[in-house]
Amino acid sequence: MIRPLRHAFIGLVCAVLLASCSKGNEGPGYVPPETAEQTHLMYMPWSDNLTSYFRINIDDMARVVADGIDDDVRVLVFFMESATSGSLFEMYRQKGECVRRTIKSYTAPIDFTSAAGIASILGDVKAEAPARRYTMSIGSHGMAWLPVVSQTKAPQRSNMQPRREYWEYAAPDRPLTRWFGGVSTAHRTEIRTLAEALTQAGLYMDYILFDDCYMSSVEVAYDLRHVTDYLIGSTSEIMAYGFPYALAGEYMLGEVDYEGICNAFHGFYSTYEYPYGTIGVTCCAELDDLADVMRRINSACTFDTSRVDELQRLDGYSPALFFDMGDYVRHLCTDTALLDEFERQLARTVPWHRHTDYYYSMTNGKNPIHTFSGITTSDPSIDPEIMIDRQQTAWYQATH
Repeated sequence: MIRPLRHAFIGLVCAVLLASCSKGNEGPGYVPPETAEQTHLMYMPWSDNLTSYFRINIDDMARVVADGIDDDVRVLVFFMESATSGSLFEMYRQKGECVRRTIKSYTAPIDFTSAAGIASILGDVKAEAPARRYTMSIGSHGMAWLPVVSQTKAPQRSNMQPRREYWEYAAPDRPLTRWFGGVSTAHRTEIRTLAEALTQAGLYMDYILFDDCYMSSVEVAYDLRHVTDYLIGSTSEIMAYGFPYALAGEYMLGEVDYEGICNAFHGFYSTYEYPYGTIGVTCCAELDDLADVMRRINSACTFDTSRVDELQRLDGYSPALFFDMGDYVRHLCTDTALLDEFERQLARTVPWHRHTDYYYSMTNGKNPIHTFSGITTSDPSIDPEIMIDRQQTAWYQATH
């Protein structure tokens, strides 16, 4: 049993006829490469109220395919339109258009939230589109490393009101944001379950892009450090529109340009009707060195919780759950040499990041960003359940 539970996937399905990706044009003439240079998988689990936005995301990526991508790059999509059924299909270019080719359909009793269930889908991707490199984008809701159900009910919360999650603040006058997994616990999976599924399927990712809220978290990245080179995600809630694939797709496919991905994301959200967006790219190979520095800092320094309100928070919760990691350590570490070592290591660990002037949360609206390192941590949170649950994360155990 994996220790920290993670909000996670559910199945995905593709039953939609996309404007720029026609099913009717499917026919002879498409000969995929025997071994592609890159296979990209858009993995879109059942996420209730985000289904219509997923269709837009697929349509946007279809435009990138229609405009022309390298012949040795393949784009597959796993999309669920219900909680119990999904399908895997490929998008490819034919006569200047994007064509959709259905590969396989899935229905219960496949457990779309288990390592074995996810691994079976990933295995189909590997068998259908073998490649030298694999990349993956995951579209759904998200809540960083937080448990689906708290492992330990904090006694301090027994007399408190249960924490309202940000999706519970949905209202007609509030723009919708995303998080990872489904609305009910039955449709969520742990982050470590994804790592297990990738390992079982024998797939290693060049990058995993989380098109979900709060997933640029050091706790999340540390759990995935052995199955991907890079983790791309938002430190905060991401607007329901999600990732701007039409603009960023060219940087995601072929020769990956991480700075280009960040700039495309920032450019889109800087001018969007809801101008709020944060993004960070974590180099997973640097995480063990970051953990080593943090272990030494935590051994030498103790955070003064009375200063928690001084930190750059990146959510709308009360108490806050997610804090800018760089800002937290600057408030924590009193050893100048150790802090300088941390700053240099953090720059290597999160080499690319961008943000708008404000981030948005459905819980409390827009919030200013004064400092930003591209990744969060829950170490300084004084939320009673978080204080207990975070101790079960691999990151916490490696750094304390």
